[in-house]
Amino acid sequence: MNKIITKSIKNHLVALESIDFDSFEIIIKEILKGISKGSTIFWLGNGGSASQASHLSAELLGGMFQKKIHPFKSICLNNDTAFITAWSNDDSFENIFERQLQALAKENDIAIFLSTSGNSQNLLNAADYSNSHGIQIISLTGNNGGKLKTKSHFNININSEITQHIQEMHIFLGHIICEIIEKNI
Repeated sequence: MNKIITKSIKNHLVALESIDFDSFEIIIKEILKGISKGSTIFWLGNGGSASQASHLSAELLGGMFQKKIHPFKSICLNNDTAFITAWSNDDSFENIFERQLQALAKENDIAIFLSTSGNSQNLLNAADYSNSHGIQIISLTGNNGGKLKTKSHFNININSEITQHIQEMHIFLGHIICEIIEKNI
């Protein structure tokens, strides 16, 4: 058991060391600038990343550290199960996020994509829509960043192939984003 613990901690440290904190600081400044201009932040992901997107969106709505602050405009696109199941049944799962952005987003909004692979078609379609409609794309990816990395205005890639370590770094970074937003706006 001790070998598993030691190996896991070492893999976490490798994942943590892969983060470009200079780029991360630029991302946070872009988010703060967008919020100050009234931008809505959209969060989206699949599977475990969907859970994290939901969690981080809720942090901005509810206040992670200061419960009495004014809430921020934050919407998690993967939370509407009625829409997702109806639309994917009647049309396609590959455009569930694109469809929601068509209805809800406006130019200069911010979409934060969470993806361990960076290759989910529904995220790539949403990125294409965002790019053609002036929605700023921030992505947190893993592995080599996949196609999503190249479609993003800003990307933090966790250079790991271990899904749980990628997701743990994403939630770690997401909490830092929420903390800084609360303390600066």
